[in-house]
Amino acid sequence: MIEGKKVAVVMPAHDEELLLRTTLAGIPEFVDRIYVVDDASRDRTADEARAAAAEDPRVAVVVHERNRGAGAAVVSGYRRAIAEQMDVVCVVNADNQMDPDDLLHLATPIALDEADYTKANRLFTGEAWNIIPRYRYLGNALLSLLTKIASGYWHVADSQAGYTAISLPMLERLNLDRVYPRYGYPNDLLVQLNVWNARVHDVPSRPIYGVGERSGIRLRKVIPAISLLLFKRFCWRMFQKYVIRDFHPLVFFYTAGFVSSLIGVGLAAFAVVEHFTGSPPNAGTAILVALTLTFGVLFTLFAMWFDMETNKDLRLSRRRRPAEAQLLQEIHDLLQRGELFRLPTAVGASSPHEETQALR
Repeated sequence: MIEGKKVAVVMPAHDEELLLRTTLAGIPEFVDRIYVVDDASRDRTADEARAAAAEDPRVAVVVHERNRGAGAAVVSGYRRAIAEQMDVVCVVNADNQMDPDDLLHLATPIALDEADYTKANRLFTGEAWNIIPRYRYLGNALLSLLTKIASGYWHVADSQAGYTAISLPMLERLNLDRVYPRYGYPNDLLVQLNVWNARVHDVPSRPIYGVGERSGIRLRKVIPAISLLLFKRFCWRMFQKYVIRDFHPLVFFYTAGFVSSLIGVGLAAFAVVEHFTGSPPNAGTAILVALTLTFGVLFTLFAMWFDMETNKDLRLSRRRRPAEAQLLQEIHDLLQRGELFRLPTAVGASSPHEETQALR
């Protein structure tokens, strides 16, 4: 528990027999319940999960009969957490790529009602560029930009990070039947959360690679699929948040920007075709192309600015914390910046990890 709030961890797993037990061993003691969701693994992941459940009463095992995807596995764990009324529900993947020390800092703002949803951000530190494979880093950066536009959370990044925590009241509001079942589910959740005006906070997290993980992500397939998903969910958010629930003129600006840009691109294509067929376009056509494209960009930028202003308060709202929680947060921040290498010897620990554990 944290501040009297029950904490649960949802752990989606697919073909993770080698890393599952190591990941479970790192889950802190303040976690009250762990839901391991085996997504129809082809190896002994389910058997390893059951063996862990026999040793640790916190562990419950959920098994999918067929592979339904990472998002569907998380949703299955969410449903169990709702059924058991867990106050704070975190997601930790079974591939041992998520630093367990960060779990406290994801869960604490939720327990203190400072945020409704927290997520890890591996891009805060300079380590990410050197640790994360370059093609994945660039793909993540592109999807993060598209997710900012689609979700309205302009202050968050690293949209593909699945290391998250959410409050029970917000989880109960979400339409879990609509959550994207594959790797794009974190992006989809952010869009839904924005419609509910959820407070979202990024927590700096250390990227971990090279621990024996096996990635099933293929960027050439994932990026187009998630991009299409984000376009659809963006349109849904515009309609739900700014037309149905509360009208805002930014919808007109986005629409005008899209129409103007579409006309400008169409006219430009027509002018290029005319040029290559021996009929050079006249000055009027060139001016019209320039004006429509310029208006398209301006209308879109104004719409984005309106969206930023509307959602600028949907972030962490600091409250007065207990002294222990404040101390742990300060230690975490120093560790992330690389400024804390050793606490006073009275703590009796020999490494930053052990020192943090000793304070807890």
